Amino acid sequence: MSETSNTVKKDAEPVVSEDTAVASVEDPTSAAVPVVDPRLLVREEGFKGYITEFKRKIKGGELGSLPVVIGLIIIWTIFQVKNDRFLSADNLSSISYFLSATGMLAIGLVFVLLLGEIDLSVGSVSGLASTVFAVFVVNHGMNEWLALVLTIVTGVGIGALHGWFFAKIGVPAFVVTLAGFLGWNGLMLWLLGDSGTINIPSDSGPVHLLGQSSFFMDQAIVGAYLLAGLGVVLTLVGSFNEQRRRRAAGVPYRPTSEILIRVGLLAIASFAAAAVLNNAEGVSNALVIFLAALVVVDFVLRRTTYGRKVFAVGGGIEAARRAGISVPMVRITVFAISGGFAAIGGMFFAGQTASATLNAGGGNTLMLAIAAAVIGGTSLFGGRGSVWSALLGMLVIQSIQTGLDLLNMNTSIQYMITGAVLLGAVVIDSVSRRSQKAAGRA
Repeated sequence: MSETSNTVKKDAEPVVSEDTAVASVEDPTSAAVPVVDPRLLVREEGFKGYITEFKRKIKGGELGSLPVVIGLIIIWTIFQVKNDRFLSADNLSSISYFLSATGMLAIGLVFVLLLGEIDLSVGSVSGLASTVFAVFVVNHGMNEWLALVLTIVTGVGIGALHGWFFAKIGVPAFVVTLAGFLGWNGLMLWLLGDSGTINIPSDSGPVHLLGQSSFFMDQAIVGAYLLAGLGVVLTLVGSFNEQRRRRAAGVPYRPTSEILIRVGLLAIASFAAAAVLNNAEGVSNALVIFLAALVVVDFVLRRTTYGRKVFAVGGGIEAARRAGISVPMVRITVFAISGGFAAIGGMFFAGQTASATLNAGGGNTLMLAIAAAVIGGTSLFGGRGSVWSALLGMLVIQSIQTGLDLLNMNTSIQYMITGAVLLGAVVIDSVSRRSQKAAGRA
């Protein structure tokens, strides 16, 4: 009985050939279940899948631009209730124009913040840039466009100098740029002389281009709609091109329906903004240049090797170094970019006042530029952020300033509210990082 039982058991055991056993050892993935990218599952589930993914991101601390968008909606609602002129075409046109100068400084600061560092010199560099331009044009009769190029080169050189002391000598960025804040401000005062002001002819090329009365396509109504249409078309073409490349590479890609929905929402927002600005005087040249700079810089950060290096260094210096990235090179170039955008921002300020003055780049310019980048969603801890945070942050700050001006509030109230908003943004960033660590995503 026992022999029969044992024979049955032996016959019931699966027979594994030697070749099969060897194949299993040599190729352990031969019987493995293929791994499916979770993003594909999300898109297969349709709208429900996106809701699930959104909830997962919120729980994991991946808030993105959501807090600042909600905050902007709340701010606009409160000021519109208090004063019905807040959302008027003229007021929104004013907000869009005056945010561009400080916004340029904020773009450069985004690069520095992505490394987890700070640049305290951008305000002084912007003031010095407007003064250098005025000295070249007014005192020495130089061609305006050549003077503009030399002014931007000056800003880039100053930033590179800061980066060199930081990357090569090892001086903390805070100390280097604080010294620059004082030193370049002193040089600006010396160049301005006893008068303290150099008036720049308003018909001077760059100054006229950025002036308050200068609008895209000379106030033609078609200008705003042309910009809106161009933005929509470029987004549509870029999205389909990315879809094609990702499909060819065999990686997850956005379905056509999602692309069309995204582009449709962008079209609604773009043409609505164009219609509002056309009810005023149109789209200012300063805003057009600012938006163009955002698009270019966003492409550099997200689509180029250099941009990936910046994020890599901000995410972990040692890991970046082991990956073969030249950390000193990235640090120096990032501060050079910050200095260059500070110089461009200084030209925007010069365009607003048609002069170089003692107040250029002074006051709370530096703090507002830093606040814009942080409020917009760029992390103070490095490794996370977007240049579009400069736009979102400046919309919040400029909206607060303009709204309080309409309500005849004191400047002290503006500072306190802006400071509270900045603190709130940093708190959200800190809580978000803690949630990501808890979820294993940081």
